Amino acid sequence: MAIENRNIALLVDAENISPKYIEIIVDEANKYGKINYRRVYGDWTTDQLSAWKGKINEFGLTPVQQNVYTAGKNVSDFTMIIDAMDILYSGKVDAFGLVTSDSDFTKLVTRLREDDMFVFGMGESKTPISLVNSCEAFAYLNKMLAKEEGVKKEEKPPAKGKRKKPANNKAESSITPPETIEKELKHIIENNQEDDGWAYWSIVADLLQKKFPGFHPRNYGKNVRPITYFKNHKAFEVKIENKVAYIRNKKK
Repeated sequence: MAIENRNIALLVDAENISPKYIEIIVDEANKYGKINYRRVYGDWTTDQLSAWKGKINEFGLTPVQQNVYTAGKNVSDFTMIIDAMDILYSGKVDAFGLVTSDSDFTKLVTRLREDDMFVFGMGESKTPISLVNSCEAFAYLNKMLAKEEGVKKEEKPPAKGKRKKPANNKAESSITPPETIEKELKHIIENNQEDDGWAYWSIVADLLQKKFPGFHPRNYGKNVRPITYFKNHKAFEVKIENKVAYIRNKKK
């Protein structure tokens, strides 16, 4: 993805997001332009955010304090929403990066986009699909971190006499199944193909991103460009002519 030229307000919900993701968060935001605001929200008087405190100076973050008035409520929500609207009305940015897995921010995303703001999100796989699809692009931090740390390495065999615990496959996830992506991509190609069946990849990719903002091959264990992912897929064909990429449904 080419580096873009937007002025960005990056707002991080520290009570909802682990500080282990901060380097990935900043790198991802930098792809969309220049980060004008780097604000991280939470109650900094508690021990809960102690791990975040060591990242503040390292990454040039501005901690925003919000005191807890109601037990059990994520207080970052209110302050982030108010700050986002203040920044919007200042006219200093044209993009927002919201880092949270909390569906309470879905309405905020919708409101920002009504004012023609580009809004991209970041969160974990547990992020509700309502928030993911409200953004124009969404990155799953746990998937990105897993690729960086090489989590896909072979697991060590269990010690003799010990049985390996079965994997828990019931964890909730908003990541769209690959079969759904494939089905929708076929429809997009059919609706945008030329007489020979080939469709411009730039058009297809844009429509697919709008349909599934959280889509990226790394979600399915392939850390490659989307066009490479589909080029290696049995259902599609990809070609490049004069530096222009095309894709079509493979004929049966």
